[in-house]
Amino acid sequence: MGGAIRVMIERGRKKPVAVASAFDWPGWDRSGKSETEALAVLDAYRPRYAKIAELAGLAEEFRAAGQLAVAERVEGAGMTDFYGLSYRSAKAEEAPISDAACERKLALLRASWAYFDDVASRVSAELRKGPRGGGRDRDRIVRHTNGAEIQEFAPKVGVITPDDAWRSAKDLQAHREAFCVAIRDYNARGVPARTWTVQFVIRHSAYHMLDHAWEMEDRDLSGGQLC
Repeated sequence: MGGAIRVMIERGRKKPVAVASAFDWPGWDRSGKSETEALAVLDAYRPRYAKIAELAGLAEEFRAAGQLAVAERVEGAGMTDFYGLSYRSAKAEEAPISDAACERKLALLRASWAYFDDVASRVSAELRKGPRGGGRDRDRIVRHTNGAEIQEFAPKVGVITPDDAWRSAKDLQAHREAFCVAIRDYNARGVPARTWTVQFVIRHSAYHMLDHAWEMEDRDLSGGQLC
């Protein structure tokens, strides 16, 4: 891959909000009050997402990537209006992808998990109060983020995991491995993940992990540096 970074713009239906999603780089989604603002925020997060690309073994590819280029504009869903997040698949995400392309995206999902786990291990237990999550502390964010994946995202590809599996590192790892296996299988068979596309399952799962990892970093009270 090379050249411009393809971006989907998802616009709110009732509110002035737009989400910019670099759909070839799962998890790199940012929002703003307009398309221009969303693109600016997405670009501002490039250095932060570079750490995910590095963890995935894709640092060189990411460094070589060009500027953001809007490839598609779509009307968002209710989640776009109320939470400022992408909840639609790009056209390019609707068809199955090659095994190699699937493994590339799974590498970025795995990197998002690794980054989230690392952030959770080093930020303060109590987090700075603010609009992002209100008063949720670190442990509540960890429970929410892993819980949403276990209860909402993974079942899209038939993975049923006990709700409390996130409490055990071993059980959480087993869940994540099962999730990857199921994603590969659904992609290979060319079947949808219920109402989602398989590629959107990967992108949304990575986005949710990174959004809350970055939230914890931004609200950290330990005085540590972003790393």
